[in-house]
Amino acid sequence: MKIREIRVKKSAYMKNRVVITGLGVVAPNGVGLSAFTNAIKAGKSGITFHQELKDKGFSCCIGGIPEISEEKKLEYLSPLQLRGFNSTSILYGCMAGIDAWKDAGFSVDENSELDYDSGLIFGTGTSGIEKFRESIYKIDDQNVRRLGSTSVVQTMASGISAYLGGILGFGNQVTTNSSACTTGTEALLLGFERIKNGKAKRMLVGSSSDSSLYTWGGFDAMRVMSYKHNDNPEKGSRPMSETAAGFVPGSGAGALVLESLESALARNATIYAEVLGGNINSGGQRNGGTLTAPNAEAVQKCITDAIIDANISADEIDAINGHLTATTKDSLEIENWTKALQRKGADFPFINSIKSQIGHCLAAAGAIESVASVMQIKEQFVFPNINCEDVHPEIKDLIAVDKIPTKLIEKEINIVAKASFGFGDVNACVIFKKY
Repeated sequence: MKIREIRVKKSAYMKNRVVITGLGVVAPNGVGLSAFTNAIKAGKSGITFHQELKDKGFSCCIGGIPEISEEKKLEYLSPLQLRGFNSTSILYGCMAGIDAWKDAGFSVDENSELDYDSGLIFGTGTSGIEKFRESIYKIDDQNVRRLGSTSVVQTMASGISAYLGGILGFGNQVTTNSSACTTGTEALLLGFERIKNGKAKRMLVGSSSDSSLYTWGGFDAMRVMSYKHNDNPEKGSRPMSETAAGFVPGSGAGALVLESLESALARNATIYAEVLGGNINSGGQRNGGTLTAPNAEAVQKCITDAIIDANISADEIDAINGHLTATTKDSLEIENWTKALQRKGADFPFINSIKSQIGHCLAAAGAIESVASVMQIKEQFVFPNINCEDVHPEIKDLIAVDKIPTKLIEKEINIVAKASFGFGDVNACVIFKKY
């Protein structure tokens, strides 16, 4: 092949359109896509009280943990895989990922041929902390080799992608990313770029986060979690509310099958939405940004660059699924959106935060919230923000209160912007469109 022909071929690859053909979710208020969609429409909270947190001296004794029976686990992992298994991060990720793959119309067969056209980028923040603690507890410093043969795969950061890649037989890129609360949205955009550039036909993307006390305990020690609603858990997570008192921890996983439009059409796949583009950047912990706080300028640039990459105007955005964690930074996030979009007051898009219903699922947040965003497009609705009857005064000064719906709205939704902002001053924004 001549050099000129190679260049033309690469140029054609760059024009690949990317669509979403499968979804999977494990969330505190619904396990499985149907249960989750019904829950977010109804404004159903998945936040509950956990006696173990109180017994351990936590100030925040509530959280969102998906309900999964032992029988349910056996639908996804074999008895052999579950032997000595103690990693909810991997479990949640495998469940969401397998569901998304099946939802896209593919089968799961351990004897299937290796699929070089399909890969996965599945992120997590921490993996198998409970397993590591369990293993270490049984040994002393003289018996380190007795950690056990199952400890490595459950505690290595790439454990989730290793499990899923083997179960599904993917031969393309199989990897794990980790960028704090930005992880899921970043994974999606990394998979999007791979298909867009012609390096894969399909990418399973998503993220998961465990429900370990050893993850949540650190945040409780930082005093960033709500402690005022231990007696009324469903009222605890209050994004954009004047009475917000910190985030409520959550856990779970979200997964999306991204596919080239050409591949999806060739097999007559269901198309949930199109990924138009997006952007990933960092504030560099400069200009007000720190390890735990965002650089506002970088956040705004992330949003505006995502809009440019998607080749749309800010006026075309119908709804925003924000990061909005129910902390003091909610007002700043709204301000950043108004500046990035140059839209405020009654001209601002609808905005919601699924964290009001399920808490902050940390590394899994971006993926679960992306699933919610896509379902709003597919079924044409805006899910309600619960616990936001008392909108924060600083937010009221920026946008009209009716842009923060507290009840389900059924209306035409064409374009949704989803953003995530994480510890380390990292940002990601993706633009979804109705296909």
